[in-house]
Amino acid sequence: MTGNTEHIAARPSWDCRWCGKPWPCDPARECLIVELDRVQLAIYMWMHLEEALADLPPGPPAELFERFIRWTH
Repeated sequence: MTGNTEHIAARPSWDCRWCGKPWPCDPARECLIVELDRVQLAIYMWMHLEEALADLPPGPPAELFERFIRWTH
């Protein structure tokens, strides 16, 4: 969906393939903000949140919400 070909998620870890930080890393976020409007961005990240929930070990829900959703507002 995005033109960002460097800072993308590596599944199942959901770390950035380029920098190794938890995805979406800062460069990925910057690219997504430029490419998508707020509604598209929120929907796009919600879809990724649902996928990450299936891949990542159970943890505090608030952490994944912060990582995938809160920054989009």
